[in-house]
Amino acid sequence: MSSGTIRTLIKDHGFGFIASNGGRDIFFHYSQLEGVNFNLLREGQPVNYKIGLGSKGFEAMYVKLAGKASHSMTRV
Repeated sequence: MSSGTIRTLIKDHGFGFIASNGGRDIFFHYSQLEGVNFNLLREGQPVNYKIGLGSKGFEAMYVKLAGKASHSMTRV
């Protein structure tokens, strides 16, 4: 898995960008989050993710908060 931090969140559109440790910004969609609700994310939080090929190019997939065990969360 790769690691980085949440750089930007576009909450009204359900996506954001991760600042990778390699220096590039990586797109992610809320549907790729595991164990965390998109609305609870904050810029600067550390995350782990895998790089995959989405419909518009490379993007972050299987995004998890760093140091957190994965578990299901439901929206209230």
